[in-house]
Amino acid sequence: MSAVMAERQHPKATPGAAAGIEITAQAAEQDALLTPAALELLAGLHRRYEATRQALLGARRERQAFFDAGGLPDFREDTAAIRAGDWRVAPLPAALLDRRVEITGPVDPKMVINALNSGANCYMADFEDSTSPTWGNLMTGQRALREAVAGSLTFTSPGSDARPGKLYTLKPFREQAVLMVRPRGWHLDEKHVRVDGSAMSGSLFDAALFCFHNAEVLAAKDRGPYLYLPKLQSMEEAALWNDALGHVEQALGLAEGRIKVTVLIETLPAAFEMDEILHALRGRIAGLNCGRWDYMFSYIKTFRAHRDRVLPERGQVTMTQPFLRAYSELLIQTCHRRGAHAMGGMAAQIPVGGSDEASIEANQAALAKVRADKLREVTAGHDGTWVAHPALIPIARAVFDERMPGKHQQHVLREEVTVGRDDLIKPSLGTITREGFEGNVEVCVRYLAAWLDGNGCVPIHNLMEDAATAEIARAQLWSWLHSHELHLDDGTPVDFALLERAFIGLPKRIGDRTRIPGGSRINEAIGVLDRLTHADAFEEFLTLPAYARLD
Repeated sequence: MSAVMAERQHPKATPGAAAGIEITAQAAEQDALLTPAALELLAGLHRRYEATRQALLGARRERQAFFDAGGLPDFREDTAAIRAGDWRVAPLPAALLDRRVEITGPVDPKMVINALNSGANCYMADFEDSTSPTWGNLMTGQRALREAVAGSLTFTSPGSDARPGKLYTLKPFREQAVLMVRPRGWHLDEKHVRVDGSAMSGSLFDAALFCFHNAEVLAAKDRGPYLYLPKLQSMEEAALWNDALGHVEQALGLAEGRIKVTVLIETLPAAFEMDEILHALRGRIAGLNCGRWDYMFSYIKTFRAHRDRVLPERGQVTMTQPFLRAYSELLIQTCHRRGAHAMGGMAAQIPVGGSDEASIEANQAALAKVRADKLREVTAGHDGTWVAHPALIPIARAVFDERMPGKHQQHVLREEVTVGRDDLIKPSLGTITREGFEGNVEVCVRYLAAWLDGNGCVPIHNLMEDAATAEIARAQLWSWLHSHELHLDDGTPVDFALLERAFIGLPKRIGDRTRIPGGSRINEAIGVLDRLTHADAFEEFLTLPAYARLD
């Protein structure tokens, strides 16, 4: 019997289980989460899989060097038999058959309660793009999820002498959204947990700690554990997840394949390996998701050295652009051929407040965009979609209920779709406006300031911005500034003088700093963005240098 299973029967009988593990931070209640047996599981995963993780990250760098030298992504010759083969993924569990509306968001207690109570089919609790990974946030999130699974999570908002705080409680279990958890990507470390002297994977820390505390209860309710896996680039990275989760199942006494996953196809290389990723995870995968914002960021990053593939401003790069439509349709075709769900992407709009005529019109326009986007997805054959705000759930649900009367539409095989390499990499046409350039500067600075201050999900100009959308803004700025001879649509050169003027004009755009998340760290965020955009080498992820600044 492993120490992990023994602790469930004899919680205090695990002395020495944490040998070789150093925790370099302190947060409330962490000892109840990082028990000796939990640490043993984490250490075992690190020692078994860290070398493979590092090798795969090295393979990413080699692949990008090929792209930087002028190479283009393509379908793999060595896996042609997988793509041509007649195989399907394992049957989906009942709880994941109907996923027509999923809500995503960070893992603070109030958000967890509201999301589970929201009326969505599923809630993706996000340790990645919408959570700033401070140690306190991570421990709070793991505690909130453990209490939510146990049914005991409550939250009371701050009150005053005149007005008590509001109490938030969970609906009955069967009325809650199905819980899914997104751990951080393979590229991110958890610097506060060191095993044998080196930081462990943030991916394995998030996923394994969640499973350690919740798998037994979730399995008994036939609700998982269920995970969303981010930012994969290859079938080998998917295979690493499959092996690691198998290790977790064995350590926790779970049946093989009990942990189900959905993979976000949000990198350009992964779009060429969708069959292969499904195959590598075929015993536990439930579907693929069009992670459109990170996918757009990945396109910019992949082609950073290709002057003929510079994208226009973000607002012009919609899912109707040929390269994004091809990606979406290929994902639907691939998933349905293999018996998996094809999930649509995020609607980042949030309701516009105010009762004046301008606010009402702006709100109607925002909701119309959401309806149109969801209609496009369900008509194309997607089995469900994402929203960032609870108020959008009824809108998305109405569209899918009308066009998708069954639990899903895997019968829509899209056999007429033919997508080749050039379809997936065709550049998008458009322009760069002054507002688009300055808007990117503002979004990146404001989001980064909030992230440094511990807030990973920020409403800016009626859009819910997270790390993915901030990365688009940051990557586009670098791409535009280093492409040379680009001009705004009014003829102004896109150069570092334009960036400097945008920084100078930023205080006027932002207004009162004390009224926005992370306002006290705006200057720090400007400094980080200034260094990243001036650097000759493109930083792979904004969150890597920023993470070094977090406690």
